[in-house]
Amino acid sequence: MTDRVRKVMDAASVSQAAFAETIGLAPDKLSKSLNGIRRFTSLDLARIAEFGSTTVDWLLTGREPLRPSFAARTSSPLAEGEARNKLKDLVERFTTAHEVLALLGRSPDLPELPAVRTDLDRYVDQGVALAEDSLERLAAAGTPSVCDLETPELVQALESAFGVDVAKVALPDGLDGAAWQADGFRLIMIDRTPVPTRQRFTLAHELGHILARDAQNFLSETHLSPGHQKDLSEIRANVFAANFLMPRSEIAAAVAGHELSDEELRSLVVRFKVSPSALGARLAQLGFIDASTRSRLRRITTETCHLLAGRTDVYAAAAAWSQAMRLPFRPSQLLYEGYLAGETTLRPLAAYTDWDVNELHTALEPDPEDIAASAAPDVEEGDLVFQP
Repeated sequence: MTDRVRKVMDAASVSQAAFAETIGLAPDKLSKSLNGIRRFTSLDLARIAEFGSTTVDWLLTGREPLRPSFAARTSSPLAEGEARNKLKDLVERFTTAHEVLALLGRSPDLPELPAVRTDLDRYVDQGVALAEDSLERLAAAGTPSVCDLETPELVQALESAFGVDVAKVALPDGLDGAAWQADGFRLIMIDRTPVPTRQRFTLAHELGHILARDAQNFLSETHLSPGHQKDLSEIRANVFAANFLMPRSEIAAAVAGHELSDEELRSLVVRFKVSPSALGARLAQLGFIDASTRSRLRRITTETCHLLAGRTDVYAAAAAWSQAMRLPFRPSQLLYEGYLAGETTLRPLAAYTDWDVNELHTALEPDPEDIAASAAPDVEEGDLVFQP
């Protein structure tokens, strides 16, 4: 390890004394550590890794950071240039946070995933079984029916029940979602979009890949279209998503054995929070509507269904959330706890949240004088004070 620390120091072309000052270590302590008399602390290593733009894991073991292979399957070719680099940068951001947590001994315990029914030959049947098992797990945890959960609540439920981090970020153009899983790490990325139903279906589709263990090789997918994938694992993920978001039992109870009117069909779009085309495909697959009704349903939009149901406020709220950025909270919390415990600096948290480290430090630990300066001025009794 000391050899790799020396490499960092040599690459910077600074003296040992200057290096010690930079990493906040007394020169005699650095000398003792380099000569094997004193052990580097986890905070020492974190600062050296930051200074050398490397990882603590490399300092300790010489291993290169864990990164997925980008010879990944996509539903349309991913450009080699800017889009591909943007995706790699996003993955780097999340994997680096988890590598830091692992080295700090703060990796979260991940719940065991439902078993894939390999005794079922058809991938379609495996997707159905996975959805049923997943819904049972959520119900056992006290989670309401999926269709009763708005997407923000659904995301939180999935993170808790399956240990998956869900990030809502600006993906490269045309990319709907991506998934990757490794030891101690499960990631779903969904694109920020003004179409909340597409985002919700993508979330469920990528969860299907995670649960089926498909995402051990990085997956990135564009233009998900229920019922149109040909790859067997894609079919399984689509089947999972349809059964997870629109369970057969709940669909059957809603239909109640009668022919559905247009008003009832629109109401089901609102209730299950899916697109009219996704609902039409599901109802047709279950035999509840014919081809002409499905075709008619596909010609209207989700927004129109909400408008005619008097739920435009619900749709507007969903569309606003689907376009906002969301980072998984758990890594942020654990990185901050590591900082408070003196195990690392703020730099890993700043890199994860994409904040400038100095701005983050100011936000988390504001100067008392700044707080006093921003306090409300004295006012006469009875004056109204508005302080947002």
